[in-house]
Amino acid sequence: MDQKLSRTEASEAVSDAGWRFLLGTLRTTVPIGSLTEGAQIVSRAVEACGDDADQHLQIDLRPTRVILTLQSLTHAAVTTRDTDLAHRISAAVHQTDPDITAEAPRSVQLVELGIDALDIAAIRPFWKAILGYTAEAGADAPEAPLVDPLSQGPAIWFQQMDHPRPQRNRIHLDICVPHDEAPHRLKAALSAGGTLLSAHRAPAFWVLSDPEGNEACITTWQGRDNQPTP
Repeated sequence: MDQKLSRTEASEAVSDAGWRFLLGTLRTTVPIGSLTEGAQIVSRAVEACGDDADQHLQIDLRPTRVILTLQSLTHAAVTTRDTDLAHRISAAVHQTDPDITAEAPRSVQLVELGIDALDIAAIRPFWKAILGYTAEAGADAPEAPLVDPLSQGPAIWFQQMDHPRPQRNRIHLDICVPHDEAPHRLKAALSAGGTLLSAHRAPAFWVLSDPEGNEACITTWQGRDNQPTP
């Protein structure tokens, strides 16, 4: 059975294999020395997934790294099949080179763009059209997030406002990092001149600002509900 997993279940199922749970996906980075080496890693990963590759695996190949992402396209979530594939891929990668580890100059992350709005249904079509985005899989409600169909740009979600806030930036970045990376990223941001505005919803969200008051959030899967991954 290909069953959806909760955030906790998804994270715990793959953390010992070098993968991290981020925004309804499993993701890992494999450092490489050349595109030729990367192509070998890609081939191993696809072979490990077999017939499931097209419906679960996404690959980003760069000269210095291969970024592997797993998510069920049918469910738009992490499932038991994805966690099984993660372990299969890890075994195949280490078979190629036992010394390879999922380490890189920066850990895996995903970036979202949050837009505050009084009337989400009114502004959402504009952002969908101007960016060439589509609705998040399985959700095309007037307030549903928008995603890049080519997975090149950040996802966009809309935050309902109850009154105008003209002196506050209404577009901010959400930087989703692995839960064990969040304390280090938070410390680095504060050391770089940032200010912690709120930890009320931590470890789901820490709200920070730069020295001029522009806001951004560090986010993780933790501290949210125990429902199946979105």
